[in-house]
Formats: sequence, C-alpha cells, structure tokens
Amino acid sequence: MNFESYRNYDSVGLAKLVADGEVSADELLKCCIERIEAVNPTINAVTYKQYDSARAAIAGGLPNGPLKGVPFLIKHLNNYDAGHPTTNGSKLFKDFVPDHDATYVERVKNAGLVIVGRTNTPEMGLNPTTEPIAYGATKNPWNLEHSAGGSSGGASAAVAAGIMPTAQATDGGGSIRIPAANCGLVGLKPTRGRNPLGPDVGEGWGGMSTGHVVSRTVRDTAVFLDCTHGPAPGDPYYAPVPDHPFAEDVGRDPGQLRIAVMTTNYDGKPLAPDCVKAIENTAKLCEALGHHVEPAMPEITYADYKAAGGTIISANVANTLKSYCRQLGRELRPNDVETTTWATVQSAAKRSAEDMAAAVAKIHQLGRIFGRFFQKYDLLLGTTLSNPPLPLGYLDANTDDVGEFAARMTDELCLTPPFNWTGSPAISLPMYWTTDGLPVGVHFGADFGNEALLIQIAAQMEVAQPWFENTPNV
Repeated sequence: MNFESYRNYDSVGLAKLVADGEVSADELLKCCIERIEAVNPTINAVTYKQYDSARAAIAGGLPNGPLKGVPFLIKHLNNYDAGHPTTNGSKLFKDFVPDHDATYVERVKNAGLVIVGRTNTPEMGLNPTTEPIAYGATKNPWNLEHSAGGSSGGASAAVAAGIMPTAQATDGGGSIRIPAANCGLVGLKPTRGRNPLGPDVGEGWGGMSTGHVVSRTVRDTAVFLDCTHGPAPGDPYYAPVPDHPFAEDVGRDPGQLRIAVMTTNYDGKPLAPDCVKAIENTAKLCEALGHHVEPAMPEITYADYKAAGGTIISANVANTLKSYCRQLGRELRPNDVETTTWATVQSAAKRSAEDMAAAVAKIHQLGRIFGRFFQKYDLLLGTTLSNPPLPLGYLDANTDDVGEFAARMTDELCLTPPFNWTGSPAISLPMYWTTDGLPVGVHFGADFGNEALLIQIAAQMEVAQPWFENTPNV
C-alpha cells in the first residue's frame, strides 16, 4: 500500500482491509511512519515516536477488535501508556514515565489499534492553540502560518496531513472541537462520563473535560466511541447507557428536527463574517433537508459561568502541578511552567474552598438552563470559533502581558465551553472553507446523553455536503 491509497480510507475502511487480508497491519504501520517522517518536520504534530513498540505489538499478535491493525496516535496529555512518557506539553514532566495504562488506552489497545506515538499539546492543555515552549508550535496543514488549534492541535494536524485517519483528543473547553474546526475535521465532544478517565482520576477538571477522537468521517467518530465508552469499575458516575451501538446512528434518519441557530456569541457580540456565513449556509442546508430552523440560544450571562469554569480549571491545574512536584520532593517554581500556566496557579491560590463549591454549583445551574432549552429544541447550531484559524503567535502563553492574553483567549474561546460546563455533547463539522482556503467548523450541540442525535445529523451533513476529499496539500 502506498500513501495515495492509504489516504483514501478512514480507520474503519483500513480495518476492513486488514480483516479481509488485503493489507497487513505492518503495511499500514509502514505507511504511517513514512508519512510522519515526511511531514512532521514541517507541521510538528508528533512529539514522541514509539515505532519499535508499535512493531512489537503487531508481532505479538493484536486483539481481534473492530479496528485491528490501524495506526493511532495518543495526545501527549494524561492517557498513560505504560513505559512511554507523558509530558503534558510541559518541560516539568519531561522525565515522567507511567508504569500502567489508562483505562482509555487499554480500550484502544483492545480495539486492535496500534499506538505509534504522541501528539503535541499546549502546556497542561490550557491554550486553544498548540505552541508549547517544550515542543514548539504545531502548524496548520492548510496554511503553515496559522494555528492548528488546541489543545488537541497535534492530533488534528496529524489527521489533516494524512498521517492517519483518526487520532485521540481531549476536550476541557473545546479542545477536540477547536482543532477539528481549524483543521477541517470531525470533532465530537462526548457527554460527561461517556468515556472513562481512570484509573488515576474519576473526572477531569470537575467533569468539564472528556476524551474522544478527531477524525475524517462520522462513522470513525461513531465506531471509536463504541470501542471506548462505558463505565469502568470505581467510576464516580457515567453517562446514560445507549440502547444500541453508536455506529447504527450513521445513516439513521433523525426525523424533522427543531434547530436553534445562533450567529453571535453568548453575549450577542458579532462573529467573523466567514463564521456567520458558515452558520447561515449550514442552516439553509438543514432547512432544505426538512428541519425546522429558527434563531434562538440559551439566555445566559457568559462572564459568570466563565468565572466559575476558570475557578475549577485553575484549582485542578494547580493541584496536578503541585502534586507532581511533591513527588519530586520540592515546591513548584515559576520557571517550571509557562507564564500563563503560572498565572493559573496563582489564580487558584487566591480562591477559597467556598469559591470552588460555588463554582461547581454555578455550572450545574447552567446545566439546568441548557436542559430546559433542549426541551424546546433538539439541536443548537452555531460556529465552533469566533474566527477562522488565527495566526501562530497570536495566543502566546509565555507573554508578559497576561491580561492581553486573557482578553484574546476570551474572544477566541467563547462558544465551546458551555458544553463542557454542562457536560452535554457537541460536535464540530467541516462545513465551510474561506476564500483563503482555511477551514471553518460549524458546531452542533445536543442535550445531555444525546450523542446519537449528533451522529445522525453529522452523517446527514456528510452525505449532503461531503468533505472527505477536502485535504490540504502538505
């Protein structure tokens, strides 16, 4: 198999070739490695390579899972893979090597996937662009001067550049959906508690963070979720159990849906013209497919919930960093981390236990508001970001002007977080490209536990306006 052929398949398609004996797992791995070596010096998506262990996994015999033999990349943020480093995009963790697998990684391996390496991420997953000091910037395959997004920027750039059809990603404020939007991919953030985060933690960022994949097809998104979802022993809670595989929702008629459309941010501020056009075009397509579409969005004071989310994130980040330093036998120091990461730690120090309790109560209140909204509407349609992909360097996490960084980040990261705060599922779809050739993602959100409906509408969009052939020339 050569790259031109390899590029023409999604992960499910590659797995079928392996199952049918038309290609071997070794051949797929060879294509993947060759592509990494060809494009990674340009895009800087892969920060750790584990080719020998990938070859050993194949030689030792892969499990007969539905994705047997398909190469896969894990994000360099948590998700431990025993014997391989997990740096969290930070120089502080450069020597950390876990001695056990995360539950998610166990399930990935049981599905038959072959882990080839780790992808770039901003330090601690805190930035909607991927430009950590530890590894340098990941470049957008559609335009190397622009951001691939974050925090799963390395994963999305790798998939867009053809290294593999699907890669692991996580989302605590938009980190699956943002880079999927920037790189022209499908990015589903599952419901809180859908995919396990054990055995080391019960939840991520107070339940705001979850994990899944970025992909080129809706069926890959669905099949991967079937392979990884479900509670693990000791989980504090889990998402509602579906009554059928998510893969069966690909191609299933969603019926006539009530779709609310928002063309501003939650404060009523305008979005970039290309983002508005992407929403309007998608809304017209939804109408043409028989859905009822009308302007509407949850009425919330965004700043209040942003402050609550910030409290939860800062507390969790500070705890992670300080706990690791205690293992090292010393205190956390400012030069251990980037400027804005240290500012996050300092922010946590100014908050009390009562502040943390109030923040949790606040985001739970938002969940009630969104729950009532989704009693009236089936879906909320908007855009994933307020702008097309930003230039590299615009969100500099090591700037001395932390206030300006925060203002820029708030402007960029103002649409995806409510679905982290509420725990509800949402998906970014590659429905639009600017005249400059940059992708713009549209964003569908649904009620808690209803990934099935998102997969149904996404598959309908994929058929009506196919995107698989849209690939960057890297």
